[in-house]
Amino acid sequence: MKKTIMRKYAKLAVQKGANLQKGQGCIVSASVGEHEFAEMVVEEAYRAGAKWVRVDWIDQAVTKLHYRHQTITELSKVEEWEKAKMQHMVDNLPARIMIASMDPDGMKGVNVEKMQKSNMARGKVLKPYSDAIESKHQWTIVAVPSPKWAKKVFPKERTSTAVERLWTEILSAVRVTEDNDPVAEWSAHNKRLREKCEKLNSLDLEHLHYTAPNGTDFTCWLIPGSRWVGGCEALQNGVEFNPNMPSEEVFTSPLRGKCEGRLIATLPLSYQGVLINSFSVDFKDGQAVAVHADEHQELLERMIKMDEGACMLGELALVPADSPISNSGVLFYNTLFDENAACHVALGRGFNETLNGFENMSDDEIKEAGVNDSMIHVDFMIGCKELNITGHTRDGRDVAIFRDGNWAI
Repeated sequence: MKKTIMRKYAKLAVQKGANLQKGQGCIVSASVGEHEFAEMVVEEAYRAGAKWVRVDWIDQAVTKLHYRHQTITELSKVEEWEKAKMQHMVDNLPARIMIASMDPDGMKGVNVEKMQKSNMARGKVLKPYSDAIESKHQWTIVAVPSPKWAKKVFPKERTSTAVERLWTEILSAVRVTEDNDPVAEWSAHNKRLREKCEKLNSLDLEHLHYTAPNGTDFTCWLIPGSRWVGGCEALQNGVEFNPNMPSEEVFTSPLRGKCEGRLIATLPLSYQGVLINSFSVDFKDGQAVAVHADEHQELLERMIKMDEGACMLGELALVPADSPISNSGVLFYNTLFDENAACHVALGRGFNETLNGFENMSDDEIKEAGVNDSMIHVDFMIGCKELNITGHTRDGRDVAIFRDGNWAI
């Protein structure tokens, strides 16, 4: 890929994704294999006025070795220096830019029980730090192709060709071309998503009913006084940022513990470096009570038992089948992209910002209002071209929200 367009993408991540403010610190997370793009992001961050930039390097192969050779006790430890890094983030609220490029099969063969138990133990220690920065700093996730990821997406191509093709698809999804202004493109896109949110919010929906010929038949209630959001988000000081690039969704957090029925996954789920295909989730009294999968069912079963909130929903997201990523026909094997090709839900943590006035509410008040809390937030895709969604309003009307996989409002 041309260096000029890569730099354009890096600039977009800094200026429109994280919207780094002059004098603010910045943390970049990146795979060691993607150092070239990471360096561009660092340079663009300094050009935007970053006071300092720290790069947290990741190597999936090394992480796999840790899981293979360390004990659960050792893997579960959170060292004091790790806590200090998190506290530094709480104290300074830097912008964060995460560069995704992982191999979808990169953790295949790892002992699932060891991985989940250690992650759960670490999550309990680190969660208070994450809670302390929620809705208080800007962050964004962007992606660049790694050779193994590209070969997974385009297995019949030579590696170099596969990487180039994946670059093309990624840049198309994030609205970056050689001759356009991607910042302006994203401003217009955010406006369209806001308009859709306004239509949904004006309906004052009580619950949604999902049906599809594949077996999906699911009803989920919404929090009174909550709102649909999408595109850019805003901090309490008014600074806007785009947390996911790409993003085609509008979403809300449903009422904690109130849903019924079955959801059929329509795309593979990449969870902790393992691909899970062809699965379904059954809900009763607001909780996931059963999962069924052709393989890795035990991983799903452990996932919904990670903590009290892991078996409940934290997100409902609406994405039309007629969206750019869906229309590309590419299966990315990466949730950042695949969730923007189809309607999806998420098990686990909900979003405080979907509550009106959340800025003035305590954590207990937010939970009492109905937002789910958990260490995990795992999206899985349920959208298809035959999906229908009907909304029931609080004044007793039925409104078509989706028909045949696309917007009906």
